[in-house]
Amino acid sequence: TRAVEKGRMEQADRDAAMGRLRLTTELGDLAGCDLVIEAAFEDLDVKRELFAELDRLVGADAVLATNTSALSVTEIAAATERPERVVGMHFFNPAPLMALIEIVRTEPTAAEVLDAVYAFAERVGKTPIRCHDTPGFVVNRVLIPLLNDCVRVLDEARVTPEDLDKGMKHGAGWPMGPCELVDLVGIDIHIHASEALYAALREPRMAPPPRLVRMAQAGLLGRKTGSGFYTYDE
Repeated sequence: TRAVEKGRMEQADRDAAMGRLRLTTELGDLAGCDLVIEAAFEDLDVKRELFAELDRLVGADAVLATNTSALSVTEIAAATERPERVVGMHFFNPAPLMALIEIVRTEPTAAEVLDAVYAFAERVGKTPIRCHDTPGFVVNRVLIPLLNDCVRVLDEARVTPEDLDKGMKHGAGWPMGPCELVDLVGIDIHIHASEALYAALREPRMAPPPRLVRMAQAGLLGRKTGSGFYTYDE
């Protein structure tokens, strides 16, 4: 709807796209799918349980993809009897606007599965890159410790979120400031990703900063709660 309002999409194209959507709360309705992309909460047990159930439901040739941003695709795939047909497809937030998808392979992932998922990503207008299943994959391995450093600078340099964001946008060429980005992603989601990376790598920069932990404990999770580093009216 926003794309139509801003003139980036015709109403007829919007209606056609919406008409192709089918909503369901029953996993059984996915039984006939060739590709299932999971986007459940970033909890390994939740994802493993879901993949085990999907493995029992879908056809033998179906591909199961996880949208995890930081968890081990290998561990998720191990919950199934088809690890060679499990792959990571990490979309970036907000998915309708961000072109990148990380296509993540594990050791068992079949080459034809990678090729099929890569082709699918291109077909839906995305820009895919391939990588192996390592902590944080490519982007978050670089971005999460950098965002954590930015949050620590807030206290160490006694700078405001507004000035930090302004500095990174105008001085480093970022399209969005670090505080704006963490608010958009969700402070709780960022903390979960940081904790997963820290558990895997034990690098201090990966650990979530105390300031973020305090904000999450206070319910200040960013845009979705109306308040984080900034206050939102929407």
